[in-house]
Amino acid sequence: MQNIDTDEKKYPKLPAMKTGTRGKCPRCGEGKIFKGFLTVAPGCDTCGLDYSFADPADGPAFFIQMLFCIPVVIFVLWFEVKIEPPLWAHLLTTVPMILVTCVLPLRPLKGWLIASQFFFKAEEGRLVKDDD
Repeated sequence: MQNIDTDEKKYPKLPAMKTGTRGKCPRCGEGKIFKGFLTVAPGCDTCGLDYSFADPADGPAFFIQMLFCIPVVIFVLWFEVKIEPPLWAHLLTTVPMILVTCVLPLRPLKGWLIASQFFFKAEEGRLVKDDD
């Protein structure tokens, strides 16, 4: 893994919100974080930053569920109980709503969490500090 402290002297500090939500490298702002929709690339193709530090785990999915999925499910249940629409009405309203509010925000949120880990130098907790 690269030493982030020595490499960051060459690059200005970029805001995690700006770089992460656009899927750009948190160090140089040019390379890409993702190699697929949600798959993190091994490193930046522009500045060479190793993304092995990036582990947002289930954070993006949790936040999306709490902020968007629960209100959408409540709306879907209300829609079914109050209006009792046919199945095609659910297909035209609730399926797109779930896709737009639950799937599309995952990538920007995951990028933001990865960029925040770099920006704040987040590390795994240790009881004893290693003297490498």
